[in-house]
Amino acid sequence: MQVSDSNDIKIYNLSAGRSLPEWLSARKRRALLKKNVDIKRRIELIQDFDMPGVSTTVKVSNDGNYILATGIYKPRIKCFDVNNLSLKFERCFDSEAITFEVLSDDYSKLVFLQCDRYIEFHAAYGRYFRLRIPKFGRDMKYHTPSCDLIVVGASPDIYRLNLERGQFMTPYESAASEINKCAINPIHNLLVCGTQEGRVEAWDPRIKERVGVLDCALACLNEIKELSDFPSITALKFNDFVHMGVGTASGQVLLYDIRSDKPFTVKDHVSGLAIKDVDFHYQQELVYSLDSSGLEIWNQNTRKIYTAIESSSPFNNLCVVPKTGLFFLANENTKIQTYFIPSMGPAPKWASFLDSLTEELEESITETVYDDYKFVTKQELESLGLEHLIGTKLIRAYMHGYFLDVRLYKKAKSVANPFEFEEYRKKKIRETIDKEREARVQLNKLPSVNKELALKLMDIETKPKKNKGEGANLLHDTRFQALFENPDFEVDKNTDEYRLLNPVLSRLDKNKQKELKQKYISPEFEPIHEELEGKNSSEESSEESSADEDEESSDDEHTWTKEVKKQHRIIQREHREKERAEALEKEEAEGHQQPKMYELKVGEEFRGINGLKKKLNKASLGKRIQHEDISVKYLSVGNREMSFSLRKVRDNKIEERNKKHREERKKLLRPVLSIKSKFKSRFNKR
Repeated sequence: MQVSDSNDIKIYNLSAGRSLPEWLSARKRRALLKKNVDIKRRIELIQDFDMPGVSTTVKVSNDGNYILATGIYKPRIKCFDVNNLSLKFERCFDSEAITFEVLSDDYSKLVFLQCDRYIEFHAAYGRYFRLRIPKFGRDMKYHTPSCDLIVVGASPDIYRLNLERGQFMTPYESAASEINKCAINPIHNLLVCGTQEGRVEAWDPRIKERVGVLDCALACLNEIKELSDFPSITALKFNDFVHMGVGTASGQVLLYDIRSDKPFTVKDHVSGLAIKDVDFHYQQELVYSLDSSGLEIWNQNTRKIYTAIESSSPFNNLCVVPKTGLFFLANENTKIQTYFIPSMGPAPKWASFLDSLTEELEESITETVYDDYKFVTKQELESLGLEHLIGTKLIRAYMHGYFLDVRLYKKAKSVANPFEFEEYRKKKIRETIDKEREARVQLNKLPSVNKELALKLMDIETKPKKNKGEGANLLHDTRFQALFENPDFEVDKNTDEYRLLNPVLSRLDKNKQKELKQKYISPEFEPIHEELEGKNSSEESSEESSADEDEESSDDEHTWTKEVKKQHRIIQREHREKERAEALEKEEAEGHQQPKMYELKVGEEFRGINGLKKKLNKASLGKRIQHEDISVKYLSVGNREMSFSLRKVRDNKIEERNKKHREERKKLLRPVLSIKSKFKSRFNKR
């Protein structure tokens, strides 16, 4: 049993855990139950509560003693007896069942709407009768006072099959092109139909006429301006005699008082997926709304989320056990999901042990597994000097890092950086001094990090109309505060990518930068001004010394392309010089390097240098680069190109073996070839 705490509401997933395969013998099942802890702790509420492939619909019988579920593959129905918590019967169909209705109090009278336009009637012993409807059906409901079976689908007609007479009655003609859903109020028996055009039509079976229309699509557009899909009606459910819930294909749930044509609550799922089911809580003012990604439970007046369940596989149907906190979810998986929320109601009588079980679990205080562990990445582990612990029991690998004991982490941290507390203390003192300075007279000063970027943004602030407020509040936005305070976000101007992209991205020329510095930097902050000027002058001198081309064109595009080419040549020259220096260092190191000695293991024979080459082929890329000729070229915009040559290692013994094999084949084929030649000569003479 899996327990989750979503929005401080305990949710118990009773279908979580491993399931045993059907082909296991009873002895093996008992052995697994004794050995495996996960299987021993799981709760199997109803035995074999699953489908071979996918479950599509789940319903509870009117007397509450039976749970019926349909699924594939093969298309089938399963009936479970809740008193015995086991399977009662299982039947297969010729085609998939879209939905079904329970006509009696128990399982003895069932009717199924199938995907091939057939309607099947089942009795307690099996299939009773089968007939076909004119159009493909999408939903079906049973109207008890008139004994009419209402079927809607891919047509504007609402078909009425009278089960007392055994014949079709005159259908209702709606104004829609197609009808997706229908619902009947259990109190006053009003029939409502949800159309493809986003309207809900209400029909009174007593007068056989349409008595009202609700335009749900228009209400959705008024509340939410941008919709992912057209808001066709995909779910309908009555709460009482006047309140009704409507779900749309664009992911909205609308709650109506049928005496008004406007919804009193509109809830958006934000996911943009179609609402598959809507239901209401029997006591609290809560609404269940289901789409394929999850189930949301929320307050119908405030729209505040009560709790939510995310799906591991797409959900298809919701079935709430009446007047309890237990509900079932049909999904695109073999197991039918079973959830229990104690705060929403008690467990049903046939599963009363769940109440005592959940009370015991809530009383026992469970500690989180990772409370005493610190998550560190591999780089942090190397900086602490603990990389030699990888593979031991002291650290546990998890995702892109490791879990390390907090006590060991603190000790390693104090050893690796003993002056960390002093640095932290100085940093805090500096922050308090800066806060006191803010209370004084405010001056236009540059931040300590990314000063040139701050200059550009300050210039944009002075011209909001021209730039339409681009980056106007970036300096004052708390989300980007670390960009101008944290040294880790400092733009590194020495990288190849920045040096190649900077001519394209820069918008301010040198004269304009000087004007901005004089405008925004006060005399009190002259050192910052000198520092910026010193940086720019050093960059200019380096560019002038390395550049050999004249800038004659005044066209902007031509100028920045020339600058990019110039920077590219400078970068290539620097990399060539760096490679030469590394090659010289390598030659000097190889001159003093001693020859490597290879030690043979016990029981091995020396097979020549080829054996060593084979071992080298299995080595890592870093070791192979040291022994093989691999050249790296530096291309434009920071790209690199690596070229290497493959060496074929041939074994002399294999070649000798192949030669012997060829000679033996020739010796064996000589008598056969002589016989063939004699036979040909005789045949030619004849």
